[in-house]
Amino acid sequence: MHYYRIWADERGDAHIDEVEVEYHEVGDYAAGVPPVAVSDAIGLGEGHFSILPAGWFGDWHPAPSRQYVVLLQGRIEVTTEDSAMIGEPGAVWLIEDTTGKGHRTRVLGDEDAVRFSVTLA
Repeated sequence: MHYYRIWADERGDAHIDEVEVEYHEVGDYAAGVPPVAVSDAIGLGEGHFSILPAGWFGDWHPAPSRQYVVLLQGRIEVTTEDSAMIGEPGAVWLIEDTTGKGHRTRVLGDEDAVRFSVTLA
């Protein structure tokens, strides 16, 4: 499992990195079940769903807050200063470019993009 981290450098330019999730085995995750692999806990704030309609384009913008975004439906292209990537349902981003130029987001195809976002504490 991986997610994409969008972050801003000291000049305010945004970049995309792929980050692998690290897991550790937990034997007491739930009563009566075998051990499971679990990541470290993440302090979260508020969550919400959002719809970006087909054809939607958000020109250069910083993120409103540090947040995880999970794409549930549709296809999205995210562009930073030095790269671009296309996300499909199931893609997860950690968006941290809350300063500087930010990134661009475009909905691809005829389908609305549906996202679930959770702010970080």
